Amino acid sequence: MINVDQINNGFVLDHIQAGRSMAIYKYLNLQDLDCQIAIIKNARSKKMGRKDIIKVEGPLDIVDFDVLGFIDHNITVDIIEEGVLVEKRELKLPQTITNVLHCRNPRCITSIEQELEHVFVLTDLKNAMYSCMYCEEKQGKLWENL
Repeated sequence: MINVDQINNGFVLDHIQAGRSMAIYKYLNLQDLDCQIAIIKNARSKKMGRKDIIKVEGPLDIVDFDVLGFIDHNITVDIIEEGVLVEKRELKLPQTITNVLHCRNPRCITSIEQELEHVFVLTDLKNAMYSCMYCEEKQGKLWENL
């Protein structure tokens, strides 16, 4: 049995699909943070069989939870204060995401006007599909891009 210390003030990203914690770590730029981070891969889970977990000792504002919800809205966020679980958040797909996806349409205005933000709007909740706000090019399934 491996023992990873509890965190006193921070959050735990739980129910990450097994094998995806390192991609989330890189995508959220957690390597740039100056705080303690523990990554647990392939932990046993009654619900999922196997799962990954990321524990972060630091404030909540260091992670964009809309982006995290887009990456995988099945992840749960456990908020820890003074060593006690104070809140459990369920993530959801955000209605809009900015500069997470980049439009692949070569005729889109974002290809010409490089300083424009890449804004995508949720257009199909069931299939987690987003459309470019400018040209309506559809994209989804971020894991294909990670």
